Amino acid sequence: MRGYWQRRPLLVRQAWPAVQPPLRRAGLFALAASEDVESRLVARQGDAWTLRRGPLPRRALPPLRELGWTLLVQGLDLHVPAARAMLERFRFVPDARLDDLMLSYATDQGGVGPHLDSYDVFLLQVHGRRRWRIARPGDGTLVEGLPLKILSHFEPEAEWVLEPGDMLYLPPRWAHDGVAEGECMTCSIGFRAPAGPELAADLLGRLSQAEARDSVRLYRDPSQAATQTPARVPPSLQAYAQREVERALRARRVLDVALGESLTEPKANVWFEPMQRPSTARCGVRLDARSRMMYDDEHLYLNGESFRASGRDRRLMCKLADRRSLSMADMSLLSAGAADVVNDWIESGWMSPQFGDDLD
Repeated sequence: MRGYWQRRPLLVRQAWPAVQPPLRRAGLFALAASEDVESRLVARQGDAWTLRRGPLPRRALPPLRELGWTLLVQGLDLHVPAARAMLERFRFVPDARLDDLMLSYATDQGGVGPHLDSYDVFLLQVHGRRRWRIARPGDGTLVEGLPLKILSHFEPEAEWVLEPGDMLYLPPRWAHDGVAEGECMTCSIGFRAPAGPELAADLLGRLSQAEARDSVRLYRDPSQAATQTPARVPPSLQAYAQREVERALRARRVLDVALGESLTEPKANVWFEPMQRPSTARCGVRLDARSRMMYDDEHLYLNGESFRASGRDRRLMCKLADRRSLSMADMSLLSAGAADVVNDWIESGWMSPQFGDDLD
């Protein structure tokens, strides 16, 4: 993190010795056929590229002997426990930045072409061999008329062949091109970086909702004179709009809550199965793989909602967010009110009871 994060690429040979794919080929193909999973099929024949989005039943995939095609399955950690466990190894970066794990399967010569990403990524080889070529940030011009964002000018300055256990880290905007040498599988661990305008728009929307819940302040103009230019926006209304935006931004705690709720908002394709309400006095709990839980100095955040806790309850809730589980012994220390909130979360499907005391 001191020497490479967001600064320069890093190749680590045998970063993960004896690593195994989180899902075998047949399981990956079956998952790609699901409507609940984001998947893509990329194929190349000469200079021609094709892209098809999922769901992708097995009959939609080319024969294994066909060269140059790639299947990409996004968010594998939401569906496969082994992928979630693999993602846990990358939590030396804050959860606010951690996005998901994508698994790509490629036949010989398969790839998605030279491209760049706007986020940090670790490329972990888990099966077979892939040749990576990289280039520092530069010309981002794309080839026109293609269904993929492929760079039109790509001049690699470094090249490596990665084998199972090898890992390559790339900062944002570093161009890269990975080509399979034989059948291969690569895990991409991506880290989201909020875009300023999008984040600002989301936060302002949340701030306005919070303001509306607290009070309604209507614009007033008792000094408005009759006008001969009715289409002109009144300067007093412009000043009022600026004051309201500045007022919302001055509410630091409200802004912090809006950010926490935004960062933990589940993705659009995520849904939870309600569960029967348990008695947490006799069990531990574990967060669902799809749940996002964080905290700051004032609040706890879980799946787009904010909560308050203090004292021992807060310490235990923060432990739950960091470790993604609490043992039965920990659960027994929660106050009755906090235990009731946890029961609500279980009932919503955000976490599940774990019987026994082996979660630590």
